[in-house]
Amino acid sequence: MARVKVALPDAYSLTVQLPVRITDLNYGGHLGNDSLLSLLHEARVQFLHHLGLSEVDAETRQGTIMADVAIEYKGEAFYGDVLQVQMAAADLSKYGFDVVYWVKNQNGKEIARAKTGMLLFDYNTRKLRSLPPEVAQRLLK
Repeated sequence: MARVKVALPDAYSLTVQLPVRITDLNYGGHLGNDSLLSLLHEARVQFLHHLGLSEVDAETRQGTIMADVAIEYKGEAFYGDVLQVQMAAADLSKYGFDVVYWVKNQNGKEIARAKTGMLLFDYNTRKLRSLPPEVAQRLLK
């Protein structure tokens, strides 16, 4: 069976810290896969905000929409862990970009690698829109 592999960039634009909450645990007593995806969503919102962007502008209804996600699990995280989520934009295209995540716990133990494919989207017309050059420049900071 082929395994998902997420390539990590050489540099990251932002690192955020997110605690593992008791509600993030699954029946195995560790961070659940659904909760990790939610934590990545929170990290991505902070990443975009750091770059002066948002997932959806409330006034214009222009924003991003997730096209795909890949997660490569590397280790367990537990209640009380504080995850260090490093992020960078990658693979910019005409309509979007990837956000790459490297997730470690407070001791530096690797928990996961992930990538979300984000497309620029007009929520009024329900259509893709082109990635403006000024947004591409911000993403590559």
